[in-house]
Amino acid sequence: MTTSTARAFAKVPEVTLGFWLIKIAATTLGETGGDAVSMSMHLGYLVGTGIFAAIFAAAVIAQIRARGFHPFLYWATIVATTTVGTTLADLADRSLGIGYAGGSTLLLALLLGSLLVWYRSLGSVSVSSISTPRAEAFYWVTIMFSQTLGTALGDWTSGTANLGYGGAALVFGGLLALLAAAQRWTGVSRTVRFWAAFILTRPLGAVVGDFLDKPLNAGGLALSRYAASAALFAFMVAGVLIFRQRAARTAH
Repeated sequence: MTTSTARAFAKVPEVTLGFWLIKIAATTLGETGGDAVSMSMHLGYLVGTGIFAAIFAAAVIAQIRARGFHPFLYWATIVATTTVGTTLADLADRSLGIGYAGGSTLLLALLLGSLLVWYRSLGSVSVSSISTPRAEAFYWVTIMFSQTLGTALGDWTSGTANLGYGGAALVFGGLLALLAAAQRWTGVSRTVRFWAAFILTRPLGAVVGDFLDKPLNAGGLALSRYAASAALFAFMVAGVLIFRQRAARTAH
C-alpha cells in the first residue's frame, strides 16, 4: 500500500488540541458512565464489565469494518474503551481484592505486553495510519488496557496515596504539562509522547469524574452520575462538531 493510499484509509484522527480536549472528556465520561451502570443501577462490577465489554467489541468491529475515518464512530469506540476500563479496573481492584497497587501493576504489564506484541508483529507502534484490521485490533486492545490502567492509577493516587481528587488531578495535569514541554524542548520520540499522554489523560479523567459524582464527605461534588454523563456527552458532541476532525497524516 502506498503512503498516499494509506493516508486515504487512515482510521484515526490527527492529534491536535481539540483531540486532547475531547479525549479528556471521553475519559471522564467513561468514569461517570461506568459508575452509573455498576453503582447507581446496582448491577455490580462484573455485570457492568460484561455489558461494556459487549459494547466495546461491537464498536471495535464497526470501526474495523469502516472504510475510512468517521469521527463519531471513532469517539464512540474510545468511550466504549473508557467505560469497560472503569468497570474492569474496579472489578480487579475491589471485587477480586487485588488492590490498587496490584491492579495497576498487572494492568501495566498487560499494556506493555500489548505494545511489545504489536511492535514485534508489525515493526512499529506509531499510529500514522490505522488502515489494516490487524493494526486496528492491536490499537484498540492497547487503548483498552491503557484506559483500564488509567482508572486504577487514578483511584490509587487519589485514594491510597491520600492526595484527594484535586491533588491527583494536579499530579496528572502536571505530568501532561511536562510532556507538552518535552514536545517543544526535547527530542523525545513522538510515538512515546503520544502513548504517554494517551495513558495519562485517563487517570486525569478518572479523578475528575470521581470528583464530580462522589459524596461531599468523600471530597466530591455529589452530582448525579446520569446528569454528569449527559453533560460530558454533550460536550464531546460539541467538541467533535467544533474542532475539525481529520484523518491522521503523520505518525502519532
